Amino acid sequence: MPTSSPTRPAGPESDAIIRVRDLVVAFGERTVLKGLNLDIRRGEILGFVGPSGQGKSVLTRTLLGLVPKRSGTIEVFGEDVDRLTLARRRVIERRWGVLFQQGALFSALTVKQNIQVPMREHLNLSERLLDEFARLKIEMVGLKPDAADKLPSELSGGMIKRAALARALALDPEVLFLDEPTSGLDPIGAGEFDELVATLQRTLGLTVFMVTHDLDSLYTACDRIAALGDGQIIAQGPIDAMLASDHPWLRSYFHGKRARSIVVPEVSSRGIVEGVA
Repeated sequence: MPTSSPTRPAGPESDAIIRVRDLVVAFGERTVLKGLNLDIRRGEILGFVGPSGQGKSVLTRTLLGLVPKRSGTIEVFGEDVDRLTLARRRVIERRWGVLFQQGALFSALTVKQNIQVPMREHLNLSERLLDEFARLKIEMVGLKPDAADKLPSELSGGMIKRAALARALALDPEVLFLDEPTSGLDPIGAGEFDELVATLQRTLGLTVFMVTHDLDSLYTACDRIAALGDGQIIAQGPIDAMLASDHPWLRSYFHGKRARSIVVPEVSSRGIVEGVA
């Protein structure tokens, strides 16, 4: 497997599709995000990492408007979300898709019906078109056609993730939010899901914000990584910058016992280039 992120170029800082400045989020007396600043650039896969319980998912939910902020600004597609009318907010929401932890599929609905939920909410389509578009999304994420009529309880963990991804793509979004997308998957399934996300990003021109703790995802799928610590961004950049950082948590995370071995070319005494960990 490759040991560095893909070579897709990230856009310049001025091309931020989401811009967060001085964001403060608190629950009672506990402040989780403490003046956080972050840009999510158009066309990149940004991996978002940090210690458990430090606010990674909180940031996602705040960006989506599901958690209120105490202060700070969030701009999406160049618009301050605090100044949006309800009608304009709904237009903006159609431009993003979300895959929550564990998929969050509606248990009483089939895969097809789950995918059609955002379509029914935002679009005025006939049943025939709803069915056709749902089938297209199912095919897009690599599920077999017969998955359409299955309930979530009849799906494997990997199939649930793909079905949830199909629902996130239902409205052809420009931005995709993924909250721990490979959590609970075996290494093979996680690798296949990462490859699927990267392929969809390239073919659809998506911007992807991926909250993850999966080191392999950071190495193989992400263009850039932002690390959260003590309520703020402590480092950001490509995987090489994370590996070179002297920050104690980053060194523990990327160079600890569970860290991936880095293969470096070296010339042996026989003059043959070999890889050593």
